[in-house]
Amino acid sequence: MRLYAFLLVLSSLMLLSACNTQAIYQDDLYNPPVYWGRHVVKPGETLYSIAWRYGRDYRELGNANGINPPYNIKAGQVLRLDLRGNVTSAGQTGASNKPSAAPVPSRSASRQPAPRPEPKPTVSRPPDRSSPLTGQSQTVSNVNWRWPHVGTVIAGYSTSGKVNKGIDIAGKEGDSVRAAASGNVVYAGSGLLGYGNLIIVNHNEHYLSAYAHNRKILVREGEDVKAGQVIAELGNSGTDRPKLHFEIRKNGNPVDPAHYLPSR
Repeated sequence: MRLYAFLLVLSSLMLLSACNTQAIYQDDLYNPPVYWGRHVVKPGETLYSIAWRYGRDYRELGNANGINPPYNIKAGQVLRLDLRGNVTSAGQTGASNKPSAAPVPSRSASRQPAPRPEPKPTVSRPPDRSSPLTGQSQTVSNVNWRWPHVGTVIAGYSTSGKVNKGIDIAGKEGDSVRAAASGNVVYAGSGLLGYGNLIIVNHNEHYLSAYAHNRKILVREGEDVKAGQVIAELGNSGTDRPKLHFEIRKNGNPVDPAHYLPSR
């Protein structure tokens, strides 16, 4: 029994040590989505960053915990990650006569491979050629998208093999990282494992974008940003080389940025 316990602890430590920069690339135990357990809010966290960490839609997570816009939370607050029952304004779980917002996945469901990528969204209108960054932008799902950096894509979006929830763009230390679309900064910090210095921008009720591994963050939470605005300096925080890791999430789910960004 002692040997078994030792091996269990050792394997757990090995898993934790592996979940650093690979956490955003590998579909392992700690990968979202997660629909069980609880999360204790830490200083600097926002509902958006917590939802991002667990692969959840921020509105759905807020609703499951009785938190309404502007989704303010505080350190020490306990958030339920399941969807059962309802929550009173004081945060107490209670019975509900209404059906839950979504079926409750089993504990093992949180460990299933990521769903297949959705079909390429329909472009709503011809590209706007005014972007100072790449010479063009593209409006998809009412968001005017443009490239956040001019560098070469060195790793694409992938849901199998070496999983990548976004794209990696090569660059040099200090290069400008730009907002891919106009929106509001809902997270700016280094609290998400594997992302280094991270910025999350909310574009509308469906879409968020993220910019990871920055050397320096140039915007604050709550700040409105314009498409093409410089929001950070490219770096290698949380990774082994200077690069920008860029993600787009729709309703909490990672989607392929190539389906949204204009052709180069």
